Amino acid sequence: MKKNIAIIMGGYSSEYEISLKSGYVVFETLDKEKYNPFKVHIFKNKWCYVNNNGEEYSIDKNDFSVTVNNEKIKFDCVFNAIHGAPGEDGYMQAYFELLGIPITGCNMYQAALTFNKRDLISALQPYGIKTATNYFINYGDHIDEEDIVNKVGLPCFVKANKAGSSFGVTKVYQQEDLKNAIDVAFKEDNEIIIEAFLDGTEVSVGVISYKNETLVLPITEIVSENDFFDYQAKYEGKSQEITPARISASQQENVITEAKKIYEVLKMKGFSRSEFIFKGDQPYFLEMNTVPGLTKESILPQQANEAGISLNDLFSNAIEEALHN
Repeated sequence: MKKNIAIIMGGYSSEYEISLKSGYVVFETLDKEKYNPFKVHIFKNKWCYVNNNGEEYSIDKNDFSVTVNNEKIKFDCVFNAIHGAPGEDGYMQAYFELLGIPITGCNMYQAALTFNKRDLISALQPYGIKTATNYFINYGDHIDEEDIVNKVGLPCFVKANKAGSSFGVTKVYQQEDLKNAIDVAFKEDNEIIIEAFLDGTEVSVGVISYKNETLVLPITEIVSENDFFDYQAKYEGKSQEITPARISASQQENVITEAKKIYEVLKMKGFSRSEFIFKGDQPYFLEMNTVPGLTKESILPQQANEAGISLNDLFSNAIEEALHN
C-alpha cells in the first residue's frame, strides 16, 4: 500500500521562496508508484495542503491531518523541505515527534544545535574541530568596535547567528563599517557572530545517511564571483560550484575525515551539508545545514549525482530511513 507523504515547505524565514522550490522538486521527483506525495505549505498565517489545481485545504494542527471532500487524510511520513525556521531549527521535529509522525532528517536537538552557529562551534571545539576566531554579540549589548577588531581582525564577517542562505551576512573591511553590518545582521536575528576572515579555498561537503551507512559525497569547490558566497552567488548564478573540488589528496582526505567526524559526533541523520575553508591542508569548519537546497541545481543533489545517486534514490532513501528508524 502506498504511503502518504507530506512534503512540508515554505517556513517563517527569508528562505521561504527557496524552500518552496526545493519542496516542488521533491514532489515532482518522488516515485508515485511507492508514495502519495502532498504539497503542504507551512506559513505563520496558514498551514495548508495545496492540490495540483492550487486549491488549499487547511491542516488540522491537532493531528496534522487534512480533510478533502469529507475524507480525512493522515500522513505516514513528513518530508522536510523547510530551510530556516521552523523546519531547520528543531520546532517541526519536536512537533512531529510529539505526534508520533516520522520526519526526514535529523532529530529536534541536532536541528536546534546546528541552526545556532555559536552553539554548534562551541559544541565541536572540544573534539578538535578547527574554526575561525570569533566574537559574539547579543541585541542590546554594548558594542566595542575596537575590541572586535583586536580579536578577529579585518576583514571579518558579521553574521546573523540563526539564519541561512547568507541572509544577514556582511564582509567588513573597515572598522567604521562594523555598525551598519551589525544592524543588517540584527534584522535577521537577535544574536550575532563575528568571524575572522579565512583566506583559502572554500568547499562544501555533503554527508548523508544512505542505506544505513554514513556516506561522504563528492566535495564541491565554491568559487564566488562576488566578494564571498552570498545570496547572489548561491542562487543567482554568481558562482562556480565545481564537483569534484580541485583540491589536493591530503586536503580531500582531511576534510572528509572532519566532515564525517562532525556528522557522527553530533549523531546526525539524513542530509547535511557542511562548509569549510582551507588554511594550507587544514580545513576550518564554518557551519552545517541540515535541510540543504534540494533543487537540481543545488549543491547536495549535484554531489549525489556525481556519486551516482539519483534525486529519486536520494529522496526515497530519506523517507525509508525515517519510516524505519
